[in-house]
Order: sequence, then structure tokens, then C-alpha cells
Amino acid sequence: MVATVKPQYINIFRRFTLLVVPGLLTLATSLTLISCTQQSQKADSQSPASNVSDTKTSGIKTKVLRMGYQQAGDLVRITNVLEKRLEPLGVKVEWAQFAQGPQLMEAMNVGKIDLGSVGETPPIFAQAAGAQIAYIVGRRRTENTGKGSAIAVPPDSPIKSVKDIKGQKVVFQKASASHYFILRALEDAGLKYSDIQVLSIPNVEASSAFLEGKIPVWVTGDPHLARAEKLGKVRIIRNSQGLDSPGGYYIGTKQFASENSELLRIVIEEIDKIERWAEAHPKETAKLILPFQKLPPDVMDLVVSRRAYGLRAISPDLIKEQQRVADYFYKNGLIPKPINIQEATLTSEQYAAITPSTISQK
Repeated sequence: MVATVKPQYINIFRRFTLLVVPGLLTLATSLTLISCTQQSQKADSQSPASNVSDTKTSGIKTKVLRMGYQQAGDLVRITNVLEKRLEPLGVKVEWAQFAQGPQLMEAMNVGKIDLGSVGETPPIFAQAAGAQIAYIVGRRRTENTGKGSAIAVPPDSPIKSVKDIKGQKVVFQKASASHYFILRALEDAGLKYSDIQVLSIPNVEASSAFLEGKIPVWVTGDPHLARAEKLGKVRIIRNSQGLDSPGGYYIGTKQFASENSELLRIVIEEIDKIERWAEAHPKETAKLILPFQKLPPDVMDLVVSRRAYGLRAISPDLIKEQQRVADYFYKNGLIPKPINIQEATLTSEQYAAITPSTISQK
């Protein structure tokens, strides 16, 4: 199925194309994954209930919160925690699904969504392409961070280490978190980006090809990685633990953030609350997600067991970490000009308004 791009979006897409070709060639396919229908499923009785409290609505101008999530799924959407808090305040929640972070950021840039969760890399490429975005809140780093992302090869591959991928075709989605991962892994192994042949394909498309033995090296993450592991179709040569990534973020548009501070405070509070619950209840969490992922229970258990949960506040130290990643992409010639991450942040007063006191900076 081929999606039709409206004329007013052409110039914007061209700017993205300069950065992530041939990754954008998959945009039409990935957009078929979008589902903008409101979720009406009831949360499992084992999930925590969110009580509606008296809330000032002066910081809520929108009537619809448009949330983007990735193909890997979203516990927040499944449990309806945002709907329970926001609908009594007159705010509806709509959800749109995307193959990976770059596609989500493209949709945000053309005004399709207001808020979404991505890795450290997609907002850097989006900002380099001129998107008016803002870092809303970071993802907490835990001992699990990086366990669910890996450089993988078929079980019978002669490749034994990262050094052995020199000259090989390596598949991943450009401008995704896997992009930074492979760059750093190559550097650690004494290799350069130019030492590999890059094929930019989203995980949702690459998964079947890899399982059929058509991809020699795949940089991927859960749930695709977990599925391949449980099928005995993959051998991991390294995961992304210890590669100094600042982690993921919830990203929003600057205008939306400036007009909806109280809404964002509620959203951040509810996301952190359900994720901290999930961290303490992995078995119940796997049961909640299972019907939506359509994966075998053992695969879902593996995904949940190595997922990092919880949020952390945007701080000067976190911005410095993200700036280091942006500078790294520029140094390697992957974005056309240096970018200043500070230009994609809110003021300290705005962060104080949207960040609940329960959210730490670590």
C-alpha cells in the first residue's frame, strides 16, 4: 500500500530525506501501521487504578491529546491511565502507531501528533531537519537499559564479534536508536561507519527477512529481538549496554508544551506511575500486554523482563548528555550541521510546571 503525501508536506519531507535516505523510503509502508482510533479497552483488574482528582485546567488548552507510540507497543495506551485522568477534564486521547521513532518524529513535524516516546537519536535528526520540538521528559536508566537492543546474526553465521562485521551488509533503521548504537559499537571495535554497508529498513519489515536468513547482520530491539531469540533464529554478538546512551524521551511540539503545562504534568505523572507499577509487577504486566502484542507468552515475558521503566526529569546534565550524542552524529558526518540541543528545550519555569515532584533527575 502506498500512502499519498499531501503537497504542503513535500518540502518538509525533502528536508528529512536529506538526513535519513533511504530510511524514508519506508515511510509509506510504516504509515499503514497508524491507528488513530481511541482505545476503549478496560485495564486489567490487576493494574493500578488512577483516581480522578481536582485539577486546575488553566494549563490545558487542547481538547484532544494525540499520542504517538511505536510498533513495539505501549503500556500506557493499553491500561487507559491517561483516558481515566483526562476525559473527566474534557480532553480525549487519540493514539497513532508507528514502525519506529523516525516515522513518529516525521508525523510530529507535520502536525499529526502532539507527544510521543522515542530513543535518543530520532529527535536529533528531527531537530537537524528544522522540526520545532521540545524534550518533555526523559526515560529512567536502570540495570536493564540496553538489554533489549542488540547486534544480531543468524546462529550459523561465521561472524563472532563486532570486528567481524567489517565489509558486511548491516540492517537497521537510520535515525533510530540503533543508529547511535551501531556507531558506538563500531568505534569500540576499532571500526568506522564506512567499514560497513548500511541498509536502512524498519524492524517491522526486516524481522521476517532476518528469520528467513536473508540478513547477515541486524541491529534491532525488542519485541523483534526476543521473538527471534525464542525461535532459536539469532545469535547476539553484543547488546547496547554500556554504550553511554542518555536513553529515550517523550518529545512534544514546542507550541503544545507551552499551551498545555497542566495536561503534561498529569501525563508525566500517570506514565511514571504505571511504569513503576509495571517494574514491580512483571508477570502481571506481561499478561496485560500479551493480547495486544500477539506474541507467545514466553516472548512477552522476555521483553518485559529486560525493559527499563520509569521517567526522569529533563535537567542540565541530561541535556549535556544529549548534546554529546548530537555532536557525535555531526562528527561522523550523519547530520549536515551542528545542532544546539538547548534550542529544543523548554525554560526552567516550564519544566517546573510540567514535572511532578515525584520525578527524579536520575
